[in-house]
Amino acid sequence: MSAENAVEAIDLSKKFGDFTAVDGVSFTIPKGEIFGLLGPNGAGKTTTIRMLCGLLAPTLGVGRVMGFDVAKQPEKVKSNLGYMSQKFSLYNDLTAIENLDFYARIYRLSGKTRSSRTEALIEMAGLKDHRTELTANLSGAWRQRLALACAIVHEPPMLFLDEPTAGVDPVSRREFWNLIYELAGRGVSVLATTHYMDEAEYCNEIGLMYQSRMILRDDPDSLKEKLPGTLLEIESDQPGRAIDLLKNIPGVVDVAFHGILLHVIVSDETLQGRLRQVLEENAITVQRIERVLPSLEDVFVGMVDAENRARLRTELKQGGEE
Repeated sequence: MSAENAVEAIDLSKKFGDFTAVDGVSFTIPKGEIFGLLGPNGAGKTTTIRMLCGLLAPTLGVGRVMGFDVAKQPEKVKSNLGYMSQKFSLYNDLTAIENLDFYARIYRLSGKTRSSRTEALIEMAGLKDHRTELTANLSGAWRQRLALACAIVHEPPMLFLDEPTAGVDPVSRREFWNLIYELAGRGVSVLATTHYMDEAEYCNEIGLMYQSRMILRDDPDSLKEKLPGTLLEIESDQPGRAIDLLKNIPGVVDVAFHGILLHVIVSDETLQGRLRQVLEENAITVQRIERVLPSLEDVFVGMVDAENRARLRTELKQGGEE
């Protein structure tokens, strides 16, 4: 393993009987960087992170965290990371400071170190006014901050976040990511799973997972440049009817709702005139059609669509050979 990498995953796979939850996933995370595993529920993100935490043994492949093999040295791996799961591992009948103190004791922090560390984390998480409040009475956002503080109480060099902002409001999500940026600035490496496309923008690099496989990996800006085709945004008075018509036009790669607008991926930008013509011939008023920069959501939808088409072609080919 390179001394510059905090994590290395090499062809990691996990099977549960006949079901393949993770299929040959590979990536690296340089020290001090934030890596995002992006994808829908059931894509294999949580299983991947649990293998790298040493909680699940890989069926195939190799995983290393801070130089330790996840299959052969799981206890060494666990002592070098902080893990924040989808369901915060907090004790509702303890106060915020008592939860922190409990986790500090689990990690065997000595009395003086434990006291100074828990006080520093209360300050970092903005929990000063909630330190003696029962955890059960904290809002979701404050519980999230407390869970993060508990995960890093032993100052691990690696932090794993599994859907850390699920169910939290957008403002609190942004504040949470500001805390993660602060940790990364101190040299902490971060692996985060999410299905929020906007959160992926915070990552140095992103791995797009779909149906147990990683279908693409790159930094956010480079991923946007890899969108197959040109993205057009269409504003019309009947988007529901329009989407059905546009799907059948040759050269249209994908069509999806974007609020009350439509995002259409076309193989050639010159198709704009054809799209307008088809819609207007069907009594749909078009306010505008213009090229726009893709979001990560557009990229992901486009990549998933391309993946599904490739699989369908493979299945049809195999069916024809039988």
